Amino acid sequence: MTVVSTFHDHASVMLEAASRLPETLEQVAGELHDCFARGNKLLACGNGGSASDAEHLVAELVGRFKDDRRALPALALSAGGTATLTAVANDYGYDTVFARQVEALARPGDLLFAISTSGNSPNVLAAVTAARARDCRIVGFTGAAGGRLASLTDILIAAPSSTTARIQEVHGVCIHAICESLDRRLGVGQS
Repeated sequence: MTVVSTFHDHASVMLEAASRLPETLEQVAGELHDCFARGNKLLACGNGGSASDAEHLVAELVGRFKDDRRALPALALSAGGTATLTAVANDYGYDTVFARQVEALARPGDLLFAISTSGNSPNVLAAVTAARARDCRIVGFTGAAGGRLASLTDILIAAPSSTTARIQEVHGVCIHAICESLDRRLGVGQS
């Protein structure tokens, strides 16, 4: 694949995502708004680039997206601290690094964003199981296939691609679209 073809592939996948995902993204923004309105929080998890997406999302919520607003309660489980991640991985196995944090932090009514391009990351699936046991709602971010995660979510955002890089690119745009819709619901930037 040449550099130019990478851009063409990106554009094609983004156009497909634009035709498929807006209604789902509005639904997710509504879930997030309702979660915060109840006094609950968002937890987000993923590995590698998906961990970066989880942290990016949390930064947009705790900080701000475009305009100033109150800080919103959100935690990226991949940023739970080196000591926590390595202790849990050492004592219980890497597959439990997110689930153990969900057990400690999640409360009924919280929302978990579970991000896995394949939809099959064992530690993300374990976090979903732990969150479900605590009466949390689950939003999954996957690729087109959805993997095992697809059947475990309340809302699924499936990027229309099987290429990890394109899936991650779609997820990044989805995060921004959700934040923009959430801010609109919160009346942020409307004068």
